Amino acid sequence: MAATAFSIPAHAAEGEVSVFSTEFGPLTTYDNPVGCHKLPLDAHVLSNQTERPVTIYADPFCVTPGLTVQPGYGSHVAPGSGSFRA
Repeated sequence: MAATAFSIPAHAAEGEVSVFSTEFGPLTTYDNPVGCHKLPLDAHVLSNQTERPVTIYADPFCVTPGLTVQPGYGSHVAPGSGSFRA
């Protein structure tokens, strides 16, 4: 099977991770996320609409122990949580 410029890398989590911060701003969305992503400072809720688990970390580099969010689920994000990995 040949890969095209529009294909999703094999290690990407297909789908979308959405982060709600406040009622005054739009959701922050990550389409087909792969790797470590820094969360907005005012992140409040993370929704995992991918087909793979994602992990929320307290630091911005995805290195501390984390909380796993299964596909189709969400989680409150502790104030100052730094990142997530898909």
